[in-house]
Amino acid sequence: MYVMILKSKIHRIKITDKNLNYEGSLTVDADLLERAGFFPYERVEVYNINNGERFSTYVIPGKRGTLECVLNGATARKGELGDLLIVVSFAVVTPEEAKSFKPQVVLLDN
Repeated sequence: MYVMILKSKIHRIKITDKNLNYEGSLTVDADLLERAGFFPYERVEVYNINNGERFSTYVIPGKRGTLECVLNGATARKGELGDLLIVVSFAVVTPEEAKSFKPQVVLLDN
């Protein structure tokens, strides 16, 4: 048996741009991705705090040190500039591994 647990999380990142005419994904400041332990092109779940939207996509590294968060492609319809998002990914582990596993979490404030 395996369980799925939280691996990585960026909490309260602000949407800084939207690009409907892009192939899709979520662009996030590369520094934040690394701090939270995300891999480039990793599947993520995204929760929009402002409107309740929830969607799946993948992350791509953005420009370092910018705190950028860009909704690309169809995801551009899921939020507005300034909305706050929670971006998470999960890992599948054994119950024994889950007992000591600690997710990497980056908390952002206003």
